[in-house]
Amino acid sequence: MTTSKRLISLDVLRGITIAFMILVNTPGNWSYVYPPLRHAEWNGCTPTDLVFPFFLFIVGISIWLSFKKYETKISKITLLKILKRTIIIFLLGILLNLFPFFDFAGVRVMGVLQRIALAYAIGAVLCLSFKRNALLIALGLILLGYWSLLYFGSGQHPYSLDGNIVRHVDILVFGKQHIYNGFGIPFDPEGLLSTIPAIGTVILGSLVGQTISLEVGVLAKIKKLIIYGVLLMALGTIWGFVFPINKALWTSSYVLFSAGAGMLFFAFLIFIIDNKGYVNWAKPFIHFGSNPLFIFVFSGLYVRTISYLIEIDTQNGNKISAYKYMAEIFSSFAGEMNGSLLFALCHIVLFWLICFILYRNRIFVKI
Repeated sequence: MTTSKRLISLDVLRGITIAFMILVNTPGNWSYVYPPLRHAEWNGCTPTDLVFPFFLFIVGISIWLSFKKYETKISKITLLKILKRTIIIFLLGILLNLFPFFDFAGVRVMGVLQRIALAYAIGAVLCLSFKRNALLIALGLILLGYWSLLYFGSGQHPYSLDGNIVRHVDILVFGKQHIYNGFGIPFDPEGLLSTIPAIGTVILGSLVGQTISLEVGVLAKIKKLIIYGVLLMALGTIWGFVFPINKALWTSSYVLFSAGAGMLFFAFLIFIIDNKGYVNWAKPFIHFGSNPLFIFVFSGLYVRTISYLIEIDTQNGNKISAYKYMAEIFSSFAGEMNGSLLFALCHIVLFWLICFILYRNRIFVKI
């Protein structure tokens, strides 16, 4: 089968990642979530823990593919494009953290979009500045350097929640009031220092972008992705015995393991979509993947709106948020666990419908 210049599977991978991100971020009740849809409590990796690195992995692939017209080299034009995208994505992340109360005194500085912005900026500059071999050396230095930083820069328990240097640096730079508190103490899973290895995820994605560009045949692409994917997952697992696989710290072993998983899943999609031609099932994900940044930001603003700004009067005279009100409707007929899941699935359908309308009207929000 002849290969088209554009791999449909990449759009599908992007769309699946966005859809899954919405699924795990929008349960009806956070107390009732099936284990695969939760993050690992600390060390370890669940399917949910693969969502964010998959997105950064795709960012890396896109860096290579989108800058090919500039011969994938650093220039004034490419630097300005990188700077513009970085600033916009970072500010959108701040907007999400501020909305709807705009409490600047307690706003969380870092977040998902902020990490994407910084990892993209530094990753793009490195990927456009160095050739493949030099990029591999840079990747090795980043991952080994981060391991050394955590091991030697922390106390007796360098990979623990309260003892890691990532937390201490964030507190020093931002102050406790500007850090995520979801772990029970101030600790940001998208912290400043742990963004360093996230750059490694972007680099690995860019290297995959090079690989799929240089390989002419679809089967050759699949073969290389499988070999590299298995190798990276094995290396990540082995490294994990001494440097635990941990999403919250974005450990170097986690970088290798998650990138390997991304390569294997990408290979699977290339095989069934670009090689076998089974595309129809994937069209909703193509729609999701056509406006990923827009729908991520929109879904975040939507959830905050129905959680904090819209209240519903209940039969007993109390007011509850529209989010909780709708979630209780689902749990009333589907049970707590299934109702919570169904609530999230219905929101995927809602956001897909928005993406479909945009796609059908050829509206693509780009930066």
